[in-house]
Amino acid sequence: MTTRADMALHGTPDATAEARTLLAGRLSAELVSGGLRDIRYDGHEVLRAIDYVVRDRDWGTCDLAVTDLEIDETQAGFCIRYAAGCTAADGTSLHLRAHIEGAADGTLSFTVDATPHGAFETNRTGFCVLHPIEGVAGAPVRVTHTDGTTQEARFPDLIEPWQPFKDIRALGHSPAPGLWATCRMEGDTFEMEDQRAWSDASYKTYVRPLSLPWPYRLTPDLPLRQSVTLTVRRSVEAVPKSRPDVVSIRLGERLPTYMPPIGVAISPGEIGHMDAARDALAGLNPQSLLLTYEPGIGHGAAELARLAMLAEAVPEAERVLEFVVPTSGPLGRAFDAAAAAVRQCGLAPHAVAALADVDRQSTPPGSAWPPCPPLEDIYAEARRAFPGVLIGGGMFSYFTEFNRKRVPAALLDFVTHATCPIVHAADDRSVMQTLEAIPYITRSTRSFIGTAAYRLGPTTIGMRQNPYGSRTMPNPDGRRIAMAYDDPRGRTAFGAAWLVGYAARLAGTSLQCWTAGSLGGPRGAILPDGGKTPAFAVLATLASLAGRPRIALKSDAPERVDGFAVPNTDGSTVLWLANLTADVQQVDLEGETATLAPYALLNRVDP
Repeated sequence: MTTRADMALHGTPDATAEARTLLAGRLSAELVSGGLRDIRYDGHEVLRAIDYVVRDRDWGTCDLAVTDLEIDETQAGFCIRYAAGCTAADGTSLHLRAHIEGAADGTLSFTVDATPHGAFETNRTGFCVLHPIEGVAGAPVRVTHTDGTTQEARFPDLIEPWQPFKDIRALGHSPAPGLWATCRMEGDTFEMEDQRAWSDASYKTYVRPLSLPWPYRLTPDLPLRQSVTLTVRRSVEAVPKSRPDVVSIRLGERLPTYMPPIGVAISPGEIGHMDAARDALAGLNPQSLLLTYEPGIGHGAAELARLAMLAEAVPEAERVLEFVVPTSGPLGRAFDAAAAAVRQCGLAPHAVAALADVDRQSTPPGSAWPPCPPLEDIYAEARRAFPGVLIGGGMFSYFTEFNRKRVPAALLDFVTHATCPIVHAADDRSVMQTLEAIPYITRSTRSFIGTAAYRLGPTTIGMRQNPYGSRTMPNPDGRRIAMAYDDPRGRTAFGAAWLVGYAARLAGTSLQCWTAGSLGGPRGAILPDGGKTPAFAVLATLASLAGRPRIALKSDAPERVDGFAVPNTDGSTVLWLANLTADVQQVDLEGETATLAPYALLNRVDP
């Protein structure tokens, strides 16, 4: 049952999925909704997850309802059996029988038999195995291919735009000194993608190569059996890892990086009541406004006029026109029409991000790129139509697409992309774990844009646009749904904590601007009735701290508690911490103890 307190934390009537800890000697795992999470040996994380996943034609994740669950636990290990299934919109269905075993010798097996009833349409059905990124990025890996040959390689350090490994039968790596883990996958051909590109904190090994057609259909005459077997071997130098009861926070010296200028995203259809929006915007007082203009969905002079009227509330803020450029006709005509509409409404942008409309959709590995004018021509037209303003380029969508279609940064005044944490998974833990990937995204971006100015955002929990399908996922009941346009957690304590955690993970990054949220609409900092979300205060604080140097902040458990610190002009220190978990956390802050409730914030000024 969901309580009022749960609603305040998460904003969703969905109960949090129960996690049951399973033990087999030094091996442990959590059983969550039929999948295995947080798989450890001697306390060291070996795998982040083993899940059996069913994806629809829009890459949405089908909800597998678990029934007939049987769990048998002994001193020797554990054995689990269950049934599961899902039904497609056309009435066809898929039925699963799962069997999981864990043994004290360090062996874990997970087998699923799947039987379709009717020709079941799917983009992917089968196992996904997630390797964590902390301690694994850049580390050695042994890849066994389906023909039995082996390859000594490394997990990518910088984020790979394409699959780092294909034709996989097994992966071996060392999760800690003295441990060697081999994960063998049977029943189909597997390949790996670098999920950090979507801000997932994992390398994902999945079934069915993307070079094969999708969607495809599973038929009753071809039952599907797949299995994953993990084997961990321990040598004498292995040392168990324990979880600290108290999270230690220590402050250090000033860093050479600064708190970034803060922007908010504003789309014409999400402004709501103009007076309330103007008052809220003035209260936030951001340094930058990202104003979306998309003629392809009907935006014109009237929408630009609303944006201009709203922007008057913060006359000192930079106005950035996010222009989704129609590319099906002559470029010159599209830019002339946009420039004329901007002049008519008096918006006077300081910068224009010129983003090709065809790049709103992702081009997966093995797919043909859609027709698109050369980016050089798009940027030349932008400079002609908008003389004297900064011109930027990049992606309306996410780092994944930006990494695969790298823009000629030398022709631009800035580059930009967004992030979204619910592309692949929408449970609370996965969303918070995406924060681990942010430093890899920013460092990878810097590796190929050089010294070009870098603008990040919008970075919201809800998905404003789905590059991977025909739509974002509707969420009228406010549930935890991947690719949802409206994720209620962004309007709660959870969303505020996630935002503080995001700010913490930008500590080593030099950004020209971070568009850290939206003003209104389903992902906004203000509510339809004019009320303010918990994230509003965080955004306002971040805007007030823009340009100040950072103070090094070290957490010995940043996945649980993290934050940022900056100096005041009077020599005092502004400190913000966030509990990123659903559990109460004890914190040792420079020798002083504090207790943080689930997803609670601690903000204070120390002399």
